[in-house]
Order: sequence, then structure tokens, then C-alpha cells
Amino acid sequence: MYEGPAEMQENGRVTADDKGDYQELVDEISELLGAPATLENRNFELIAFGAYDSEGELDASALDPVRTRSILTRRSTAAVRTWFEGFGITRATGPVRIPPTPEAGVYRGRVCLPVRHRGVVLGYVWLLEDDPGPSDAQLTAAMTVTVRIGALLADEAQHGADLTRELRAALTAEEGWPRDMAVAELRTALGARADGPHTVVCVAPWPSTDPDDAPSPRTLPGATALCTVPWGASGQCLAVLVRLRSADLLTPATSAATRLLERAADTTGAGAGGSGSGGAGSARAGGDAGRRAAGVAGGRLGLAEVGVAWQEASAAARAALAEPRLAPVATWAAIGPYRLLTALPPRTADDPAVRTLLVPAHRELARTAEVYLDRAGQAGRTAAELGIHRQTLYYRLSRVEQLTGLDLGDGEDRLLLHMALKGARLP
Repeated sequence: MYEGPAEMQENGRVTADDKGDYQELVDEISELLGAPATLENRNFELIAFGAYDSEGELDASALDPVRTRSILTRRSTAAVRTWFEGFGITRATGPVRIPPTPEAGVYRGRVCLPVRHRGVVLGYVWLLEDDPGPSDAQLTAAMTVTVRIGALLADEAQHGADLTRELRAALTAEEGWPRDMAVAELRTALGARADGPHTVVCVAPWPSTDPDDAPSPRTLPGATALCTVPWGASGQCLAVLVRLRSADLLTPATSAATRLLERAADTTGAGAGGSGSGGAGSARAGGDAGRRAAGVAGGRLGLAEVGVAWQEASAAARAALAEPRLAPVATWAAIGPYRLLTALPPRTADDPAVRTLLVPAHRELARTAEVYLDRAGQAGRTAAELGIHRQTLYYRLSRVEQLTGLDLGDGEDRLLLHMALKGARLP
């Protein structure tokens, strides 16, 4: 019976610096075993999977219905869970080989590496069996990595993987000492993890109005904590604190945002944000009711500016809802003028001169004006994009001037009109 790493788990000889990130650890196991591995928690919810393949591609033959469902839906059914647990994986301290059972949808055998900490199973690493398959030495090396995974899972549980209260307070507290105190509480709860590079993600609107209805951070690779935050008059959005490998590399955050949008779409049956024309004069609430988008703040070391990061993330989400080209996931650095527009008080862009242009009857005129200003007043480019004759464009622009009283030959008037048209779509 294999016992080395299990003994290490029992003695708890793993430091925070040794543990790394779930995705990194699963990738490490995949490299050690020469085959893609998956990590699930003890409830069979997918945490991470490695895409290792010696040919550089994931072989479709490596999948069977059970594995495909696990990866696509990020969970397995209760029947599948019961079937696998029948092989003793909840009690095992070393690799467990599970034979293929086609009638159960398991066309290929499995090797299960239980993830334990101090005698308690916290999850499982899965490997599809191949011929000749990994050697005992490879499995031994992989089991040492599961020790670090177990320590990471246990550390999250000990420090409160559900840091909903702390994160919400840090994001919504007033500036000054209330926010300083909230950030200090969050930093204490996170321990050593608080000092690394982080960013914040905003998914808006979140489909549920129940403030406690949010996914577990353990099922979202890279998530340190998450919570719901009020959005608009009666809705809410989802805020996620995401750890990064580097403050300059936002890939873990954009991946988390994409995954959460997919989960929200699965919940409601509505597509993620970015659909629809989104032209000027559309609904002030940010487009059609079924749309949603995500925003990602810039990366930062530590939590001192988590409140500022939240403002950036929510601003980017608002911009993605207002501007289809930014959807479905927008980063703060990429939203251009919306960095300024989203910082203005609500309804600032509702300028009296432009108000008449924003009624539904003049939607086409508003869109024409915005495209014209987006193209720096170049009539040829504007007409080509709109698919109209130049004379039609000139007529529409003259109507815009008549309705607004603004002179499109004046730089300040053009700036006012441009800001008002873009700001009108912000939720």
C-alpha cells in the first residue's frame, strides 16, 4: 500500500509557499504523468484540468461521456459519484485503479489519486488509464503534488473559503476608516494569500436576487473570494477577488469572468452580454434585459486598493453593457473614454441639448451622429459604415444640428454630443 505522501499529509509538512495554484498543480501532475489530469473536490465539482498532450492537442479519444460531462458542466451526477465511491476512493491513501465499465458510460479505466489532508479526503485527481500507463514512480511523484493540493484546500477551509462578508464590506464600505477596517479584516482572513497579486472581476447583472446565491470560490480556479453586490435599483452583480501570477497578467481573471458568464447564462437561459445593436438611444439600463457582461480591473499587489479595483471592474462591466464591441468581458485598460464617463455621477450625460435626440423616434439620427464622431468626422468612412449615400449622411447631420442646437463644426459641441451619446447607454 502506498503511504509516503499520506504520512506527509498527516504531519502537515507543507508551507504556503510550496502550495502554488490549483491550475499550476494540476498542470504539474499532467506533466509528471504524461497525460491530462483533472481535479475535483470531494463533491465531484471540477476545480481544474490539465490539457497536457504529447502531440500538443487533446485527443478526442481521451474522452468518454462521464469525463466530457465533468469538463463541460464542471460537475458529475450523483449516480456517477456513488459509482466511483464504491471503489473505496474516500478511504484510500494511494492511487486507486478503476476498470472501464461501458454500461456506466465509463469507456476507459481511471486512476484516482485521492487528495487528503490530516486524514480527511478533500478531493480527487483523475487520470484516464492508458497502456502501459504511468509507472509506480510517476504515481509516487504525482501523489506528492496532491499533498500540496490538499494543504491548499485545507487552508482555504480553515481561513474561510467563503469570505462573502469580508469581501462585500471591503468593496462597499465608505472611503476612509470604514473601508480601511474592512480591508484589514479581509487581509487577516486571507492570511499570507492577501499579499500576492490580485484583481477584481464584476459580472453584471447577476441572475439571482438572493444575496446568498453565488457559486463557491472553490469551483472557480483563481478565485480567492466572491460576493454579491447591489446593482441598479433592485438587481445585484457578482464581485470576485482573483489571484494572479503577475499583476500584469490578467488571463486568470478574464477566464474566470468568461466562466461565470457561461454559468449565469446556463442559469437563466439567456446569452451573455454583447448581443443587440447597442446603438445610441437604446435603453438606459444598458440594453436588453437578458444581457450581461463582465469587467476586469487592473492587477495590483496586495489589497490596499481593492476598493479602487472594484470601481474599475464595475466601470468596465458597465462599459461592456453599453458598448457591444467591448462585450462580453472588458478590461479597465481597454474601455477608453468610458474610464471617464463611468466616473461621472448618474445621469450627468443627460444633457438638455441632446435629450431630444435620444428619444426612440430619432434613434437612427443618434446612431449616425455617434458613428460620425467615432470616425473623427470623416464623411466617407461614416457613410460606408452606415451603408448610406454621402448626401443622406449630410442631411441626417443637419437634422442632428437642428434638434440639438449644436454645431458639429465646433470641437466643444462635438465633444458634448459624443459624451452624451455614449453616456446615455451606461447602466
